[in-house]
Amino acid sequence: MKVRAVFLLLFIIPLAGVSAQTPEIDPSMAGTAHFDMTGFPQWTKDLRRGTIVAFGAFPFVYIFANMGYDMYRLSIHDGDARYAPWPFTSAGGIGHTEEETFRILGITAMSSIAVAIIDYSIEMSKRKRRAREAEALAPGTPIIIRTPLNGEFAPPNAETEAP
Repeated sequence: MKVRAVFLLLFIIPLAGVSAQTPEIDPSMAGTAHFDMTGFPQWTKDLRRGTIVAFGAFPFVYIFANMGYDMYRLSIHDGDARYAPWPFTSAGGIGHTEEETFRILGITAMSSIAVAIIDYSIEMSKRKRRAREAEALAPGTPIIIRTPLNGEFAPPNAETEAP
């Protein structure tokens, strides 16, 4: 019953808001692949980055959590070969119970969130350092802003336009 409830919460309920309507596309925007994030507040950008980092770290953290839990199981069962970690499992090996599987997934989820929080703290320290460096500049010091060289931000043509 618990598995069905988890399935309902994770898969069925989010699909309830999906509609079959097709979005109307502005013809002036057709063919552009650039998504502009300048109109969003900084906290939404940080939250988006955090979710991307957490979901991206999840598979790698799951592998390490699974290996670590297998090593833990091996050590508490006094090195019994039936509890050997995945690459060394024998034919009569004892697999994880449902409770252990949920425990590993919980450890993985918390560790992935911890990775995202560590990434956020590193980005905040970099942002604060850049702000301190900008405040420390003498008044009148020119600030050079470098932008990507795509079609919108291309440098002026030396033959036709003055810099």
